[in-house]
Amino acid sequence: MKNLITRREFMKLGLLSVGGLAFTPFGGPGATIGSGQVVRVATQQVSVYSRPSDKSAILYQRRRDDLVNVYEVVTSPDGPGFNPKWYRVWRGYVHSGRLQEVEARYNPVTSTIPKGGQLATVTVPFTQTMRYNTYQRGWEPLYRLYYQSNHWVTGVEEGPDGTPWYQLHDELLEIKYMAPATHLRLIQPEEFAPISPDVDPWDKRIEVSIGRQMMRAYEKEKLVLECKVSTGVPDSHLHTSPIKTDTPSGEFNVFSKMPSKHMGDGRITSDPAAYELPGVPWTTFFVDTGVAIHGTYWHQNYGAQMSRGCVNVTPEIAQWVFRWTTPVAAPGTWEQLGYGTVIKVTA
Repeated sequence: MKNLITRREFMKLGLLSVGGLAFTPFGGPGATIGSGQVVRVATQQVSVYSRPSDKSAILYQRRRDDLVNVYEVVTSPDGPGFNPKWYRVWRGYVHSGRLQEVEARYNPVTSTIPKGGQLATVTVPFTQTMRYNTYQRGWEPLYRLYYQSNHWVTGVEEGPDGTPWYQLHDELLEIKYMAPATHLRLIQPEEFAPISPDVDPWDKRIEVSIGRQMMRAYEKEKLVLECKVSTGVPDSHLHTSPIKTDTPSGEFNVFSKMPSKHMGDGRITSDPAAYELPGVPWTTFFVDTGVAIHGTYWHQNYGAQMSRGCVNVTPEIAQWVFRWTTPVAAPGTWEQLGYGTVIKVTA
């Protein structure tokens, strides 16, 4: 496996990569990127209904990672009340809860990565990672990475297709694998800049209501953020799981912040259906059992309990929380530890 590319070769490969990938099909027939809004199916399957109501007839199914063109966004009078957002798609309607809104943006490739690595975010609906198997002397697929997930880039090499690929480091399993470089945007230092740094850190607090599925952030008594969330599914709903999934109530403090976190069972697999969530973005831990506020790329069903204990928010809100809370995390820091912002969780 080559890991040294001359600048001339690199520029040539970069141009070929952008030119070729611009026409890469990400979905099945009928799914196009750039012609309007597109959503990705983020679960095993979803039903397409005749009307924007789960009481109407089911017409057909769409499967995991299908890309679906959206013709109209509809607020349904039939709800559900916490999330009445539906999409009008070909021949029918699909509820938004288990879909992810995506786009495809291709990025310039850099030949220089800082020694400690640089954070990057996926800007295409999904991208297939590969790693070189030295025993079999060949490439093998690994995780599929999804739009708005974050990953640490530690190098750039020639990939299996002869174009520049970024080397990624998985902090949970301490393994390395690769992804097409144009599919990831390197995150710049200013995107870590603290929000409201002039406010006394102890005048900031976050309040999470499990009953209302709502999160609010305050600077003293000034409300600066309000949004729906998805907290943990009650333990009683997951009889087969030995792990507690309720979001605990109480008063806590942020103690760890990781802009990229691999969550899941810790398996090395290429199965998209496995419970492996590499690159969970903008993770702010506040309970030492692993409970955090973090971005979510596998659903947008905010207002309903969906998680295994964490507080799910959109990636944009998770980044805001990451930047607004203390301890402050520097751009190249993989994990920032410290005694930080108060987070109150109520039933």
